[in-house]
Amino acid sequence: MIKYNLEIACFNVESAVIAQKNGANRVELCDEMNEGGTTPSKEAVIAAREKLTIDMNVMIRPRGGNFVYSDAEFEQMKQQIIAYKKFKVDGFVFGILNQDNSINGERNKELVFLAKPLPCTFHRAFDVVPDVYNSLETVIDCGFKSILTSGQAPNVMEGITVLEQLTKKAGNRIIIMPGGGVRSSNVTLLKEKMNTTYYHSSAITNETETADGKEVKALATHLK
Repeated sequence: MIKYNLEIACFNVESAVIAQKNGANRVELCDEMNEGGTTPSKEAVIAAREKLTIDMNVMIRPRGGNFVYSDAEFEQMKQQIIAYKKFKVDGFVFGILNQDNSINGERNKELVFLAKPLPCTFHRAFDVVPDVYNSLETVIDCGFKSILTSGQAPNVMEGITVLEQLTKKAGNRIIIMPGGGVRSSNVTLLKEKMNTTYYHSSAITNETETADGKEVKALATHLK
């Protein structure tokens, strides 16, 4: 029987605590919600780690905007992985593309290698790649353990057909984790269609940047 898991994207330590308290299995800690998530500060990582007993993955993304990074930005990403490993995080979330939005295999492999033995998730940079199914194979080849994606659509419900196909093609080689508009109102349908093990949501239901505990609990309940 599949065990379903809930990951909550948290843009502050308060959200991480709310996620844990209401049944999340894992936190993805980031900064700057309006940019789609960037690397959180060292202080935030340390503070969250002190308060959490559930797994905590950390986003490594030097800025908002595109996913094509300069040599200096790439060096910054490497140094952050090395530094944040010391804070007992459980994994990293990142993704680097080439100028044509194809996946930069060389640089992603380098970061995955630096992160070892911690697992890595390829984030929603995947939603702008030009060839989704060939890109799946490249991400697997890079050594990532999961892909966070909306199925290349504005949200998971619009991308559900692609998400289904990705899950089938991935098999047990990598986890396809739907993210982008996942809510308690649609997660049961996603679970039926995809039958994947991890589901990702910010669980934010108002104009703040903080998770709604009731929404986290409802998501967790639907995934039991």
